[in-house]
Parts: sequence; structure tokens; C-alpha cells
Amino acid sequence: MENREKLTAIIEGCLRNERRSQEQLFKHFYGKMLSVCMRYVADRDTAQEVLQEGFIKVFEKLGAFDYKGSFEGWIRRIITNTAIDSIRRGKKDPFRTDNENDFKLGVEDPMIKQEELDLSNVKAEMAMQAIQQLSPAYRTVFSLYVLEEYTHKEIAESLGISEGTSKSNLAKAKINLQKILSEKFMNIH
Repeated sequence: MENREKLTAIIEGCLRNERRSQEQLFKHFYGKMLSVCMRYVADRDTAQEVLQEGFIKVFEKLGAFDYKGSFEGWIRRIITNTAIDSIRRGKKDPFRTDNENDFKLGVEDPMIKQEELDLSNVKAEMAMQAIQQLSPAYRTVFSLYVLEEYTHKEIAESLGISEGTSKSNLAKAKINLQKILSEKFMNIH
């Protein structure tokens, strides 16, 4: 309970615009939230910019936090949405694929039936490097679905795409990750 009470005190300090409390909150969540950003953007500098922008939003919206559920989860959602917004600003329509009609709702996708990509035996660093090599569209959908556990419906709503596009991007992301990781493992031997 001590940690929860300490966190509550920091949050209350932030609500009073106390710089020391804001700094403590930022430092406490910096590492975890930077890795969230790194799931969506390819380079550390951009991830840090996204993180800064995300924390500005956290401080602006802090009064809306109702102390129900996980505070870390609440911050993660804001940071994730900030990363998605950053990707959107960078490209006209980054979540569309060339074959938009490949995955219509209700049509079973043979690629989705493929064995789930097993990252458990891969070093985390190598996996993150591989994920960062994906296109922004594939990386975003993969991260939201696999790492953040969003549904395709939630991804579609969040990104302004169809569920079919979300499924297509996930399937293609998995195929590309398999290729990237296979090449990495071949170069290790």
C-alpha cells in the first residue's frame, strides 16, 4: 500500500502544479512509457518526443483520472494514443495497405490461421529491433494487437480503418517479422 499512497501523493502534487511532483511522476514512468513509444516509432529521438508530448497530455488530463483501475494503464493509453497521433501526422494515410479489400469482414484469412509468432524464445532486444523494422502501419497494428491486447474492432476505431485492414496489417506484420527474425537468426550462426 505504501507505493499506492506515494503515487497518490505525487498525483495530488501534480494536480497542484508542483514541479517536483511532476518530475517524480515523469521519472517513475519514463522507462516503461518510453518502451511503449518505441513499439510505435522506429527511432529513440522520435520516441522521446512522443513521450514528452504524451506526458503533457497526462498532466493536462490528470484531473480526469478517477482512481479506478491502474494508473499505469491510464498513462499507457494516453501515451499509446499520442504515438498513434504522431504516426498519423507523419503520413497522409499510414494505416492503409495496398490491398485494402484483401480481408473483408466475415472472410476467413488463411494467414491468420498460421501459427502464432512465438517471440518467447527470442531475446527481447532482438524482437524489439525486428518490430521497429516494420512499416508504421504494420508496427502500430502489431503493437496494439499483440502487446497492448486491443481487439481488431478497437484498433479499427482507434486508427480510423476497417477491421479487415487491421487483420490484414497484423497478418502481414507477422509474416514480415518472421522474415526479419529468420534473417537475424541465420546471421547469428
